[in-house]
Amino acid sequence: MDTMRDRLAPTVSRLLDEDPRVAVVIAVVGKDGFAEALRRHPDRVINVGIREQLLVGAGAGLALTGMRPILHTFASFLVERPFEQVKLDLGHQGAGAVLVSAAASFDWPAGGYTHMAPGDVALLDTLDGWTVHVPGHPDEAETLLRHAVAAGDDKVYVRLSVQSNAYGRPVDGEHVVTVREGRSGVVVAVGPLLDAVLSATEGLDVTVLYATTVRPFDAAALRRATQAAGTDVVLVEPYLAGTSTAAVNDALRDVPHRVLGLGVGRAELRRYGTVEEHVAAHGLDARSLRERISAFLGTRTGAAGAGAAGA
Repeated sequence: MDTMRDRLAPTVSRLLDEDPRVAVVIAVVGKDGFAEALRRHPDRVINVGIREQLLVGAGAGLALTGMRPILHTFASFLVERPFEQVKLDLGHQGAGAVLVSAAASFDWPAGGYTHMAPGDVALLDTLDGWTVHVPGHPDEAETLLRHAVAAGDDKVYVRLSVQSNAYGRPVDGEHVVTVREGRSGVVVAVGPLLDAVLSATEGLDVTVLYATTVRPFDAAALRRATQAAGTDVVLVEPYLAGTSTAAVNDALRDVPHRVLGLGVGRAELRRYGTVEEHVAAHGLDARSLRERISAFLGTRTGAAGAGAAGA
C-alpha cells in the first residue's frame, strides 16, 4: 500500500490542473514529487529553499492575492519552526492556507528529535480558527486534502503520517464515524490509531468513535454516544497526550464526566529506534492500550459490537 505522503504530489498536481487558484509552496522537502507539476505550472509551484519562515510568509502573500496556497514540509518545520509566521502572516492578517505536513510525531526516528513534532496540534490549538484533519489512511488523506483546498479561504492543517490503518473509511471533513457501539464508555480513536484501538477494545462493551477531523471537534456526535454508553471517555491521539481533552470537557460541560487522554508522552526518548518501538514506548500499541482503557473504564466483555457501523 502507498503512504499518505505518496498521495500528496499526485493529488496536488491534479488540483493545480483543475483550479487556477491553487499554488504550492515547498521548502526543498518533497520537491521531486512536484517536478512535473513545476514544468506545467512554473508560476504556481514555488520552492523557497530551506527557509521555512519564508515558506509560510510566501504562502500568506499568495493568499492575500486571492490564491489558495498549499504549503508542505515536515511537521516540525511547518508548524513549530515558523510558528510566528503561522500566527501573524496567516492568522493576524486573516489569510488562509492549507498546511500539509509529513513526518508526524516520530514517523522518522532516524532524523532525531529535530524532525519530531508530537506537539503540533496542541500548538495550533493556541490559535483561533484552524481546521485540523488527521487522516488514518491514504484514501482518507486524499479526500481530506481535496476537502481542505475546496474549503474557501480557511486555515487548514492536514497531518500526514507513515502510520496507517488497514483500510480507509468514509470521511467528510467534519464528522466522526461510529465504528462500534457499547454501553460502558466511549473511546475516541484519532487517525492512524484506529486499528490499534479496535484490537485493544475487542470484546469490551464500549463505543468506538473514529475521528479524522479533530478541529472543530464533533461535540454533537460525542454527546450522542455518551447518552447510550455513559460519560467516561478515552481519547487516543497520535500526537501529544491530552491534546483534545479540553474539547471533550467543553462538549460535556453540563454533565458529570471523566476523560482520559492517551497519546505521545512529553518525555523525549533519546534512543530513537523504530516507529514501532516509539509506539510501544508511548503505550500506543494494542496491548498497552487495552490495559490502560480497561483500567480506566472498568470495562466488561460482552455485547461490544452490537449495532456496529462499519466495524
